[in-house]
Amino acid sequence: MTVNESIQVGASQMPAIGLGLWKIARDATAATVVEAIRVGYRHLDCAADYGNEAEVGAGIRQAIAQGLVAREELWVTSKLWNTFHRKEHVQAACERSLRDLGLEYLDLYLVHFPIALKYVDFATRYPPEWIHDPTAEHPRMEPDAVPLHETWAAMENLVRAGLVREIGVCNYNTALVHDLMTTANIRPAMLQVEAHPFLTQERLLRLARGYGLSVTAFSPLGALSYLELGMANKGESVLEQPVVKAAAARLGRSAAQVVLRWALQRGTAIIPKTSRPERLAENLALFDFSLSDDEMRQLGSLNCNRRFNDPAVFCDMAFGCFFPIYD
Repeated sequence: MTVNESIQVGASQMPAIGLGLWKIARDATAATVVEAIRVGYRHLDCAADYGNEAEVGAGIRQAIAQGLVAREELWVTSKLWNTFHRKEHVQAACERSLRDLGLEYLDLYLVHFPIALKYVDFATRYPPEWIHDPTAEHPRMEPDAVPLHETWAAMENLVRAGLVREIGVCNYNTALVHDLMTTANIRPAMLQVEAHPFLTQERLLRLARGYGLSVTAFSPLGALSYLELGMANKGESVLEQPVVKAAAARLGRSAAQVVLRWALQRGTAIIPKTSRPERLAENLALFDFSLSDDEMRQLGSLNCNRRFNDPAVFCDMAFGCFFPIYD
């Protein structure tokens, strides 16, 4: 199967492989961004909550100053954090990301979670993260009663103001996608969700395609992003599966390249995270080989609906609030 190096996102073309900036240490972020651009990345996936957008911006400026890239050649995504869902806070949150990134516009701005939390002022703490008041006797996340359609209407205003070119959502389930499509005046261009061979999300992807929504798979390598957080164990690595190892041996590729190629071949964009130069190049080298139909089927059959990034679990464990959004 032929896989294009870019996918249609609204009226734009987005590089199908991006660099995920989640969990990249701040002191390594700028250099990682410069090296990624040097080896060929033109898609950067950021978020206010990652806490490193200023460093991403520094890396972008360095790459431009070195003549590696022009701003117009880059696709930069950021995300609206949960504490800024009220209509009066959405533009300010976007403008803060733009200021940190040193950009005049974003190519794509996403609602990070369908979870509204009580507002935390920029002067109080930024990024606000999940806990409303870390100094409280019992620190916990504090949900806010903000309807999702209010947040989306404010996202649409960002497009009208020229601050962002495309808008979309992350971590939405099928019911929320259906609901959004009934209220949106500017339809979402992107759905970003966790997807890998242990969580194939077939029905959600089919629904998205039916609505003309492009899909980006985050955590496309599954457990790797969650081991250090205690949200996965080594025995859950998709890279150790026999079908993955067999395909890697047949193709002379790494197990990670096989899993990433599977994601591209099923039509999703991907945003693998790494700060290692050799992995940056490896994760980008996915367009000169293909998996067979049988290998695609076998990798898909690994699905066990194992979700590593689940608010029902981590909000309950770490933030004192049971808040399922998928069940």
